Amino acid sequence: MFQEERMLSILEYLKKNERISVEQICELFQISRDTARRDLVRLEEEGAVTRTRGGAVLPQLRHEIKSYQDRLSLVTNEKHLIGKKAAETIKPGDIVILDASTTVQACAEYLIEKRAVILTNSIHQADILSRGENLDIHLLGGKLEKEHFFLYGSSVVEKLASYNADVAFIGVVGITEQGLTIAHEEDGMVKRKMIDQAKHVVVLADSTKFGQSEFFTFAKLEDIDVIVTDKMPERMYQQMLENHGVEIVIAESTS
Repeated sequence: MFQEERMLSILEYLKKNERISVEQICELFQISRDTARRDLVRLEEEGAVTRTRGGAVLPQLRHEIKSYQDRLSLVTNEKHLIGKKAAETIKPGDIVILDASTTVQACAEYLIEKRAVILTNSIHQADILSRGENLDIHLLGGKLEKEHFFLYGSSVVEKLASYNADVAFIGVVGITEQGLTIAHEEDGMVKRKMIDQAKHVVVLADSTKFGQSEFFTFAKLEDIDVIVTDKMPERMYQQMLENHGVEIVIAESTS
């Protein structure tokens, strides 16, 4: 079992049991204490757990997380502009990964007329894209997150490892010098693998995301190639992205 898969399983265990010990990790995965500790150190570095003497617990969430339906009601004109701009970059025959964020869903609506292969863990995205006659859609199966309508877990990560995509469109909650963050670690683990499997990584984020930080860090700035946003961020963020080789693309209204 790969470390990423163990980490997902550790998090699932913690959600059910609230705490886990090094001994339990060793027994569950037949690994050494040193390997178990390395897994916990990495999870803590990413903000997914709080280590304790001899094990770990889940940290408390700092913010109320809105349901997917609530977030859909907040899909703004800016998100539609960003989604349209991103969709314009897709060429015939491209293999495209879409995550489960609402900004990426806005992009999906502009992909319906494209000829492409789509990989997604979002039930909503698959439903929208099913209207596209020239789209080959692969829904990545896993455990259903009922409130937010995405599929997650080790089976999604394993399936993603079999694919090689031209581009991945990824949504975020926050963008800082430390990287890209999201509210749910399960969603973040899948996003990380999506990034690994794509030649070109495009983050779709409205300008309010700059300077924000959430629960789980799923990628570093150097892991991405482009950020599509609705307006140019402050100079400090422009410099931050330039330092990490990230291109900024502005989605502007043509009206």
